[in-house]
Amino acid sequence: MALSANLFLRQTQSLVITPQLMQSIRLLQMTHAELNQFIALEVEKNPLLEFPNDGETNDEWTAGKDEQYGHPPDDAGSDDGYDNRAEALSSDWYDNGGSASTSRLNDELDANYTNVFPDDGAPQRLDAPELVSQWKTMPGSGEGADYDLDDFVAGQVSLRDHLAQQIPFVLPDMADRLIAQNFVDQLDDCGYLQADIVEAGERLGTSLAQAERVLATLQSLDPPGVFARSLAECLAIQLRQKDRYDPAMQALVENLELLARRDFATLKRLCGVDEEDLLDMLGEIRQLNPKPGSGFEAGVSEAITPDVVVRSASDGGWLVELNPDTLPRVLVNQSYFSRVTKNGEDHAFLSDCLQSANWLTRSLDQRAKTIMKVASEIVRQQDAFLLHGVDHLRPLNLKTVAEAIKMHESTVSRVTSNKYMLTPRGLFELKYFFTVSISAVAGGDSHSAEAVRHKIRALILQESPEAVLSDDDIVDMLKKGGVDLARRTVAKYREAMNIASSVQRRREKRALAKVAGP
Repeated sequence: MALSANLFLRQTQSLVITPQLMQSIRLLQMTHAELNQFIALEVEKNPLLEFPNDGETNDEWTAGKDEQYGHPPDDAGSDDGYDNRAEALSSDWYDNGGSASTSRLNDELDANYTNVFPDDGAPQRLDAPELVSQWKTMPGSGEGADYDLDDFVAGQVSLRDHLAQQIPFVLPDMADRLIAQNFVDQLDDCGYLQADIVEAGERLGTSLAQAERVLATLQSLDPPGVFARSLAECLAIQLRQKDRYDPAMQALVENLELLARRDFATLKRLCGVDEEDLLDMLGEIRQLNPKPGSGFEAGVSEAITPDVVVRSASDGGWLVELNPDTLPRVLVNQSYFSRVTKNGEDHAFLSDCLQSANWLTRSLDQRAKTIMKVASEIVRQQDAFLLHGVDHLRPLNLKTVAEAIKMHESTVSRVTSNKYMLTPRGLFELKYFFTVSISAVAGGDSHSAEAVRHKIRALILQESPEAVLSDDDIVDMLKKGGVDLARRTVAKYREAMNIASSVQRRREKRALAKVAGP
């Protein structure tokens, strides 16, 4: 068989991630601070981009701004109670020319601004051989000279990070973790809790007993004495962990003002001890740490600016708005482009700058629209949480939101990362509203995994030494309650909550019953 060279004509289709599309994807997952930094760099290197001055009334910026992203009239409302602004966001921020202006740019710059966000439709397979090389050239990829030696230096652990590593082990319930996170956010640099428990419970929609139970659990964490509300409570927590909080020591801790005045005679009388015992007690007090959080790196308090604001509407629904403080403000100087290109100077360079500037503005517009869609759907799904508190969180995943807004799961994942929503219940990251779903019996409403764990723990706490529940018994009782769960899943949840097996629990409860006596 003879070998020969032949030419064949073959037509194929492939979807390639262009640098512009990659930029749009990166903008979508940026935080507010990262986005402002990125835009500042673009304005610095692109002569056609500029920030609007204070009080500047530029038609390209002000036209339709108030009606697109919040600040509706007082009498405005929504038929279903959810003002997601989907229709209002269909207009462009920066271009009043509409489709005619887009068509003109397509003809003059040989560019196509349509169909650049494939996530709006069905998921598509990406076939981009050059994708790896593009990612390698991006900042922070770790290859070449584009890296900082400080990135490899280990930093000190802050008090909040140290506590965040312990909380999941002592509070498996998601509602308890939310309360704990609220308390962690109100710690000062010394580790003292600067919060009113009653006020925090009312704001989070939980009972005072639950808030106090969570606080008592948090006070058992390391370092000893953390989450105390006063110096006396801080010392008492540390003494309890050392098993030295007897009545005499309690009287000493409750009268620290006498110790400060060095009124030892009154202290001996109140504590019921002699001088030698009082000196030993004072020595133990000196060994305690009055500032348990001082041994950690003092983290700088950073104010979180919410990307989305949710308020109660007049018709009983919810008003969802983009925070105007987080909307990027950048203008495209069309007059400068027309004036310079009219003289034939640097036409090619400025045409590239104009194309890049228009692409950036459209990417920012698409970013705002996508955040608005995802946030509105989250509010729609978690309406019970906003009304009744953390115990009413519905099971939710990325796929449910993606199908509802007709986008891809990866897009929803990028939007919910490091984006925050301000609600009447407090400030939450968008990812907080996504919880694992547990199927129900006979096709009923599904249950969240946190709620199922709470039911398992409640069943075990109610069992008696004569009737200790096995994992199979728990499965049967859960099915009667409408929860369809396998035995191995019950065992996994039980072990995650540090609950012993039925055999070990039976032995422990019988031993305790014998000690308690008749």
